Amino acid sequence: MKQAVFRERNKGYYRVLHVPIWLWVFWVLPGHLTSDLFAHGPDWRHWMWLTAVLGVCTWRGFLGRLPGCETEPYIRFYGIDQPNLPYRVVCYAAAWIAALVPFTLNMLGMIIAVATGHWMVQRLYDWLYYPLALAIVIATALDWTPRAKRSTKYEGEERAWFYSALWIVVPAQLAGWAMWRLGGRMSLGTYELAVARLAVTVAVAVVMFTFAYRQKLPRTQRYRADGTVAAAAGA
Repeated sequence: MKQAVFRERNKGYYRVLHVPIWLWVFWVLPGHLTSDLFAHGPDWRHWMWLTAVLGVCTWRGFLGRLPGCETEPYIRFYGIDQPNLPYRVVCYAAAWIAALVPFTLNMLGMIIAVATGHWMVQRLYDWLYYPLALAIVIATALDWTPRAKRSTKYEGEERAWFYSALWIVVPAQLAGWAMWRLGGRMSLGTYELAVARLAVTVAVAVVMFTFAYRQKLPRTQRYRADGTVAAAAGA
């Protein structure tokens, strides 16, 4: 089988650097708080929630009960059928929600803005955020969510798809945000700006998907359960 890691123990800095990742995941998890944060900036609710999440993540990270914060790597070889740990299931389900649901709503909001001229992302958060988050929770309960399944047997492929999603979602949304910030300086009208934001976001998402699918980005190489490497498309 393909060896996943070659270290016996995780170094201290490696464990510490994973805590802010999970801090961000759980801080942005409540959709109504996240939409208000982007629309109006932080208020006392955000600081209270941040304090609570910081305390819990620090505690769990110290105990080694967050992914990446363990004293020893849990998965040493790809393809081993071992039970997934409950905290990994919870954390990765939350990470999929934090990554996919805002991206989906922002994309839908940009499409609606281009089609109708109305910007309604905050209402989309009110209407759809928790139903979409619930769909991921249900998928996890049905053992469908990558990296949050009951077994780690297919970790070699699921890990790659997880990081592929991050490579797509994060740069695409940053590009859309940058286009929005630059739009005013470029003297674009409301409709032209909406079109530009959607075009830039989609273009970056397509480019990153292509690189990820071809396994050209870090941590996107797919290892099958038998330890062999999945053929890279276009290679």
